[in-house]
Amino acid sequence: MDEWRQRFLDASPMFEPLRGVGSALAELERWPTLDDYNALLHPPIPTASGAEIGFVPQAGKPAHMEDKYESRIYLAGEVQTRTENWHDLFNALVWLAFPRTKAAINARHFASITQSGGEGNRDKTQDALTLFDESGVVVLYSDGDLASLLQDHQWQELFWARRQSVNACMKFVIFGHSLYEKALKPYIGITGKGLLIKVEDAFFSQTPETQLEIADGLMAAFFSGKGQISSRDLSPVPLLGVPGWWPENVDALFYLNTRYFRPPGGRDVLTL
Repeated sequence: MDEWRQRFLDASPMFEPLRGVGSALAELERWPTLDDYNALLHPPIPTASGAEIGFVPQAGKPAHMEDKYESRIYLAGEVQTRTENWHDLFNALVWLAFPRTKAAINARHFASITQSGGEGNRDKTQDALTLFDESGVVVLYSDGDLASLLQDHQWQELFWARRQSVNACMKFVIFGHSLYEKALKPYIGITGKGLLIKVEDAFFSQTPETQLEIADGLMAAFFSGKGQISSRDLSPVPLLGVPGWWPENVDALFYLNTRYFRPPGGRDVLTL
């Protein structure tokens, strides 16, 4: 059983996107119950089918297509959630923080399940959706040169030489609930899968709450698109290199660890 950590959202800047929606849970002196989760669903959050989500106990192995995890969310709004479990707690908080994106990803999952009749192997789109749902980071930027440095794995140039520009013209927002779980005990090697989205300079003068709303809308628009999505659309992001996210990255030597900050040679990345 995982140990409860009160005020866990204060442990790292990486948790910033969840603080607004999760403050009530973080104040509890014990693990939240499903009732605690469901009490936060005001206003209601709809799926793409119009069903309002609610957090329900985990069920056994599904017998029919309609009983699959993503199908139950799409059709009935039922998000199966284990209690006393960090992974599922963060999944619930991400639903609260990014409702449109979660609904869009769920809708794409359901469409793929329906097309396959609930049988057969997962397609590339489902694999990419799951990868982002677990380990996704949206990278919002207004300076295309910075985006190119990230795509080209020029980590020292990006995070150290251009540090001030990164702070002014780039924002990293964790989406994947698995990454939030890992952020409870960060380690050298923790890496997200980044979706790069270009924004106007004015974005960075908005309040954090407005920035998250904008990010949610932009991600939802991307995942609602008609084209195929693949893991090639995502770029590695070594999270502990983001300025301010790890104490040791105030030293240029930190970025010389090439086992973590992989050198150039990665795959091309789709940007918006």
